[in-house]
Amino acid sequence: MTKKVARVHTAQPGVAGGQLVSIETDLSRGLHAFSIVGLASKAVDESKDRVSAAIKNSGFKSPKSQNYKIIVSLAPADLKKDGPLFDLPIAVSYLLAAGEVDCLPDQTVFLGELALDGSVKSVRGILPAVAAARAAGFKEAFVPKGNAVEAALVEGVTVRGVSSLSELVAHFDEQSQQHAPLPATPPTSIENNWVDSHVRLEDIKGQESAKRGLIIAAAGRHNALMVGPPGTGKTMLARAFQGLLPPLSNTEALEVLSIHSLIGSLGEASSKPPFRSPHHTASHTALVGGGQNPRPGEVTLAHRGVLFMDEFPEFERRSLDALRQPLEDKVVTISRVSGTALFPADFILLAAMNPYRGSEDGSTDYAASMLDTYKGKVSGPILDRIDLWLEVPHVPYETLTARPDKTEATKLARDEIKQARERQLKRFQGRGITTNDAMSARDLEELIFLSDEVKDLLKTASAKLNLSPRSYHRLIKVSRTIADLADNTDIKTEHVMEALNYRVKL
Repeated sequence: MTKKVARVHTAQPGVAGGQLVSIETDLSRGLHAFSIVGLASKAVDESKDRVSAAIKNSGFKSPKSQNYKIIVSLAPADLKKDGPLFDLPIAVSYLLAAGEVDCLPDQTVFLGELALDGSVKSVRGILPAVAAARAAGFKEAFVPKGNAVEAALVEGVTVRGVSSLSELVAHFDEQSQQHAPLPATPPTSIENNWVDSHVRLEDIKGQESAKRGLIIAAAGRHNALMVGPPGTGKTMLARAFQGLLPPLSNTEALEVLSIHSLIGSLGEASSKPPFRSPHHTASHTALVGGGQNPRPGEVTLAHRGVLFMDEFPEFERRSLDALRQPLEDKVVTISRVSGTALFPADFILLAAMNPYRGSEDGSTDYAASMLDTYKGKVSGPILDRIDLWLEVPHVPYETLTARPDKTEATKLARDEIKQARERQLKRFQGRGITTNDAMSARDLEELIFLSDEVKDLLKTASAKLNLSPRSYHRLIKVSRTIADLADNTDIKTEHVMEALNYRVKL
């Protein structure tokens, strides 16, 4: 016996969080027709053929053999539906309307793609979709078995992995001889450990000033630019920097994992900050994000981690200028005729560049060489958002041939960074930020004490270097990070002097 209207629930995943979608199926007598309404994409519209074949090959009557006019409505109707994860809920909704399934619980969501033989295939975006369901009050989620471990990262939801449509029906049909309840997937925990990089600080000979700058950048999440001739170790320093970043908190890790789940690049559940290194030929859209249906770019994939841009001036100029908003606001806005998407982009910018394209002329004035070679390719507003200018000069032969450093430089640096981060976390308690780089002008005014001696030094430096208000505030933030690394309650003149030493030289 068929029902008038059957309703089940699923979710449409998104970068900034998913949205709940209800699927209603209505069957009425007449010539066979199968239509899906509700702003469905091509992938969703094609699901009617996959669903029909999967239902038939799972042992149920094929929808095409019934004299039914089938209407599947996806609500809300003005939300763009995309992806194959609607196959399973559409099939369940049809079986419920056709009377093949009964007594579905109200607080349940279904997600998954169906193969023609009725098996359930893994899909992208399971993590943000299940998180959206939990936020809407749902308690149970049926997902593809290959996505079950990923979905179990969300607390407060019972996750059950499904291998086939017939297996799912057998779970609910308690009267059937094939009844077999699907087991709940155990909660997935996120490993909270420091992750070693292939390159460690002790592997790099010389470049002590640059190493110190990277420790400051990791401690306060400051942006840095490494400048030096080819082959002096800039890329090695960037790889070593990856091992200096503290593990993400559980909330931050879920943010990152949700983004990577959406694009299908999710690996193991780890608290390791992402490290993205796009090639300088990457398109503007690949770097910033966009497309007809806006998708995240490298700046969003680097959220909570590092965006390493080697050969910095060789990127498109408009791509470099597009970094202004994410570096300042920690988000990127993609506007299209169909709507506006707001993607998170809170990353550390680590850039590297050669001061000249041609052969070296023996000059050690990298700033002058850079201005002469690139003719302002890297704009002033971008350089104004960079906190640390790190010179990476040639290493003397004697240093290269010296015995390997036996000290555990990476371990010592991690200890310093961990303690500095803990001091910042305590300082910013209740303010919604965790590191010095995120301080607003009000935070600087209310939380950072400056002695008269330090104020005089800052005033003199601002006048001589013609610092903008943004550069002035960033100078104080870097000085505060240096003081945190030194375990000092207040900023001292030596901290400001060191921060001034790392100011952009242009």
